[in-house]
Amino acid sequence: MRQIVLDTETTGIDPNEGHRIIEIGCVELMERQLTGRHYHVYINPEREVEEEAISVHGITNEFLADKPRFHEIAQEFLEFIDGAELVIHNAAFDVGFIDAEFGRIKPVRKVGEHCSVLDSLAVARRKHPGQKNSLDALCKRYGVDNSNRELHGALLDAEILADVFLLLTGGQTALSLDAGSDGDQGGQVIRRLPGDRPALAVVRASEEELGAHEAFLDAVEKAGGEAVWRNA
Repeated sequence: MRQIVLDTETTGIDPNEGHRIIEIGCVELMERQLTGRHYHVYINPEREVEEEAISVHGITNEFLADKPRFHEIAQEFLEFIDGAELVIHNAAFDVGFIDAEFGRIKPVRKVGEHCSVLDSLAVARRKHPGQKNSLDALCKRYGVDNSNRELHGALLDAEILADVFLLLTGGQTALSLDAGSDGDQGGQVIRRLPGDRPALAVVRASEEELGAHEAFLDAVEKAGGEAVWRNA
């Protein structure tokens, strides 16, 4: 499966009020492995960025003045995401903005015509009901390093979300006995192992160890207990 983890930054919070996308960041997963391919672009929104939005992502009107318009990058962006499953945190927000941008150019397109969409926020809420499931909260819960995230940025957030998503959907991650009750691994940093690493050695019990185990089970049954291992 080809998945694209995607994030956007915008001039404000509502595309129906004319707010626009100013940054798109995407990273590619193939069969749940990062491929190293990514797509990143800043966009001139042809309108002012709200001060409140600038305080979140730090992207100013002056910085965006010489950047391409959405219609100038629309085709290359579409080609990058076409046919993939998009993984987006709070997907309705980003998809709403992308559809609004595509709606301003001809031919009109919609994300759903070219991609399927998986909302990682909905996944997190199902797995951790009643808990905080913001990207920052999930980073803490799963031990993903987001120390470089003083401000939001689309590509950085997409890279962080990719790490979080793989852990969120990959089964148990906390193995230490002192892990927090909500899965917080105490700030441990998740590091990737190389795909070409040597296979793990399989160490099997010796005849002596197997005999000792059977003797232990005999003692359990003799004492009136049940050796459930023998019934497995």
